Amino acid sequence: MADEPIAMELAKRQREISVAEFFTKNRHLLGFDSKRKALLMTVKEAVDNSIDACEEAKILPEISVELISVGQFKYRVIIEDNGPGIVKKQIPNIFAKLLYGSKFHTLKQSRGQQGIGISAAVLYSQLTTGNPAKIISKISPKHPAHYYELKIDTQNNKPEILKEEVVEWPKDHGTKIEIDLEADYLKGNQSVDEYLKQTAVVNPHLTLVYTNPKAEQVIFPRVVDLMPAESKSIKPHPYGIELGMLMSMLKFTESRTLQSFLTSEFSRVGPGTAKEICENSALLPSMKPAAVSRDHAERLIEGIRKTKIIAPPTDCLSPIGEQELEKGLRKEITAEFYVTKTRSPEVYRGNPFIIEVGIAYGGEIPKDSRVNILRFANRVPLLYQEGACGITKAICETNWKPYGMQQSGDSIPAGPAVIVVHMASAWVPFTSESKEAIAHYQEILKEVKLALQDCGRQLGSYVRKKVRMGQNLERANMFERYIPEVADSIAALSGENKKQIEDGLKKMLSKPEIKNEVIEEPTDEDAKLYRMEFGKEEELEEKEDEP
Repeated sequence: MADEPIAMELAKRQREISVAEFFTKNRHLLGFDSKRKALLMTVKEAVDNSIDACEEAKILPEISVELISVGQFKYRVIIEDNGPGIVKKQIPNIFAKLLYGSKFHTLKQSRGQQGIGISAAVLYSQLTTGNPAKIISKISPKHPAHYYELKIDTQNNKPEILKEEVVEWPKDHGTKIEIDLEADYLKGNQSVDEYLKQTAVVNPHLTLVYTNPKAEQVIFPRVVDLMPAESKSIKPHPYGIELGMLMSMLKFTESRTLQSFLTSEFSRVGPGTAKEICENSALLPSMKPAAVSRDHAERLIEGIRKTKIIAPPTDCLSPIGEQELEKGLRKEITAEFYVTKTRSPEVYRGNPFIIEVGIAYGGEIPKDSRVNILRFANRVPLLYQEGACGITKAICETNWKPYGMQQSGDSIPAGPAVIVVHMASAWVPFTSESKEAIAHYQEILKEVKLALQDCGRQLGSYVRKKVRMGQNLERANMFERYIPEVADSIAALSGENKKQIEDGLKKMLSKPEIKNEVIEEPTDEDAKLYRMEFGKEEELEEKEDEP
């Protein structure tokens, strides 16, 4: 019998890989690459899901987070919310099946997207402790509370139900999850404590009760009784649509004509705009979508670029807002100057997004160190992979010297400042499944830079006026030292009372206060003064500014 061909022998070794199996061997892709980070990711995923669920149900969120040490590098995470609860048949899939969720196919702002987060935490718990996740959920006072103990069947990516029963639970509705995992609790800039603090800042409608492993309780009270604006699901915007995506949409659309396809599958495209796109593409509006070839699709994309289409709707987004962002900065950071900016919506790959920036300067912020960068995406703090994030890249590529801060080349500036950047998007382009850094899309980098420049110009004007005020005060102090001699000479010449002359001179040198206020745009005189003060021939205008 002849030997079997090598190709056939190799073919027998090929088999399908379960997504749960893949992440079992590559859990670092989900952010579970260290004990300390694993604890943060578990809390983050559960809290994000709880806030999202409450907002979708229009319930002011009340969330309890408790960390309990149960051994060396072993912790129990208990998170409870007052959300709408989960229907019984969906509980196993939500917590014990990867890539199962409701937000992947909807285009609107939300914290979760991929249906991986909380099930990844359950998978990590299972790998490191062997214990199941324990879940209680209740949807209304009239319905019972359901209790589950779950593991994940990693070979088939299916939930494995170890225990299921009806239990008594005093809450009217909500969900509670308990997970044991191998972890490490440390304080600092990348800790659970910092994540919850930043979450409370950008979610003022949230009440959060946190108990750390040392049994110390911190309460972040609600300061706003109004829910954020509800984000609504929309269609993609034509600007930024890619060829492959367009051809896929043309293949599966139910529309009968190219014109109706454009109006039904995209936002901000009415019959008139759709007809204009077809004219600019040299295609017939009555053309059948199935008959559109690759060459036709390329012409259609070119026609979209030539057509003026209004900006995407903002009702799919829920930005923080300039006033709310400034309140958050003032609440947590003691500074002498604050400025915030919310940009108009823009588009990348057909997805709308809004960039918001805030800067706090001076006060109690350390002077001799690099600025502190706080990054957020859809109201969620990003604590890891700062160097790989597009937000950091935009900050480094912005010229901060005209704004009164030191900078060496394209590096993070140094000075007594905190820079906050928030991206609100229907689909945030994270660099990995762990959702820690934003991809370097040019459209996003441009918007971040423009928002930074808007805030930077006001900061630079404040810094220059503060320096000028300091120089005036220094000159006044110098003259003040000679007031007694001057008053003595004037009194001798005029015969007036020396004390009255001294009081008059001191009144003339009264020191004005430097107010913390937004200052007007810099003038040519400001620019010249700045160059004199800092000894640099820097141009005030940015190389790249808003058109």
